[in-house]
Amino acid sequence: MTSGIEVVRHPRARRARLSVDPTTGTVRLTLPKRAALAPALHWAEAHGEWIAEQRAKLPLPRPFAPGAIIPLGDGAVTIVWEESASRRIVRVGDWLHCGGPADGLSRRITAWLKREALAVLSAETAEFARRIGVSVSGVSTGDPKGRWGSCASSGTIRYSWRLILMPERVRRATVAHEVAHRVHMNHGPDFHALVAQLVGDDATTARIWLRRHGAALHWFGRDS
Repeated sequence: MTSGIEVVRHPRARRARLSVDPTTGTVRLTLPKRAALAPALHWAEAHGEWIAEQRAKLPLPRPFAPGAIIPLGDGAVTIVWEESASRRIVRVGDWLHCGGPADGLSRRITAWLKREALAVLSAETAEFARRIGVSVSGVSTGDPKGRWGSCASSGTIRYSWRLILMPERVRRATVAHEVAHRVHMNHGPDFHALVAQLVGDDATTARIWLRRHGAALHWFGRDS
């Protein structure tokens, strides 16, 4: 990171390229492997107005604070906090009740969402695996910025916990995508046909939804 700009050397880059990461707000300067750094940085810093414009288009941070609304599947929940109440987080309809000190509230809600995500994603993974007759050796969650899921050749599947924030059809299409990799470790015609067999047209509409709205999900739980 130099002058607030992250410099990335890419072997296939043919020229300098400036971008603002929609999931983090990071300003990134991508350069060919042997490009001179100083003039490239000078060029990037001269685009301060463009950088400011791009950052102004970013979603606002959505901290997990009292009164905040969190999308959850096809619905949403509102955080209801009372300091004297139990720290245990309980969902009652469209309300997410939580207590304990305000300090650490966001962390406790994030932990609850991660547990919910793992339970739902594990069940849906097992469902799709049964339907196409494959095995999955393990399911886990993380918070990657560049992908919503990954399937290893060992049979383990790892998802972004933020899938729990998506509409159900988008989440399920993403799960189906990863489970289908247990048959085809590529993105060829047979792979896409198998995903379509599992979720139909939702595979296409899910990709469109993720392109339009996926990056904004990374701003939930952030204070800045």
